[in-house]
Amino acid sequence: MARMRGELCIGLASLLSLASLLLLIFVHIGQINTSTVPRKISMVKVNMSNYGQSIQAAVVAVNQVVGLYTTNASAPLQAQAGLRQFYEFGLYSYCAYVEENAGICGNHTAGERFTPYDTITADMISNYSILTAPIIPQNTFRDSKYLGDSSKAAYWMILLGTICAALALLTGIAKNNFTFFLSGIFSAVGSLLLLIGASIWTVLIQKASVINTSVNPVNQQPVDIIISRGNGLFLTWAAFACLVVSVLPYVVSCCTYRG
Repeated sequence: MARMRGELCIGLASLLSLASLLLLIFVHIGQINTSTVPRKISMVKVNMSNYGQSIQAAVVAVNQVVGLYTTNASAPLQAQAGLRQFYEFGLYSYCAYVEENAGICGNHTAGERFTPYDTITADMISNYSILTAPIIPQNTFRDSKYLGDSSKAAYWMILLGTICAALALLTGIAKNNFTFFLSGIFSAVGSLLLLIGASIWTVLIQKASVINTSVNPVNQQPVDIIISRGNGLFLTWAAFACLVVSVLPYVVSCCTYRG
């Protein structure tokens, strides 16, 4: 009976660490391309679809804003080829969409820096990027150094947490007290790293979301840029929860297992 309880305990721990690892794998593949699964996963979303109204309100002498957006989903990014309606950022890349299923992704980088202001202005033709400078107030949304450095640091925390989750699962396969002890250590360390990474992303998104209620300093009209959390952030928190819960059964197995 005691042996059966021990098997159930380590089985639960392994299941939790596996669940954590699988969730993190989905987080890592977000926005690497525009295929269905990666396209659905992101850390943060930037909705630019109504920004043209802000430009229109700022340039009252112009009857219609022309050339701000591109309708070509495959137009190159950061080449002044036109703004996209939606931008979604992952851990390794970001993608821009003219509509939900039509877009293009940027180059892959380990720890893609979240710099929304630089990203959107690089897509605008020069006259609109010049107009944008006074329209968007000086706030965290424009602080590319803070947002870029923070997202880069969060990436490393999540990556190391993912490695720890994998090691916890693998070391727990060999059934003896020492490997269960190692699994418990990896789970605890991985949980701490994921907590830090998820917390950094949560804070930086919250701070960048100041743009949601910002107004043009010149005419006090809404800027009409909306930032929202992506489901990748929720998956990261769920992975943290699974891994931190797995610590207890690993520790119990370490202390009570009799193989």
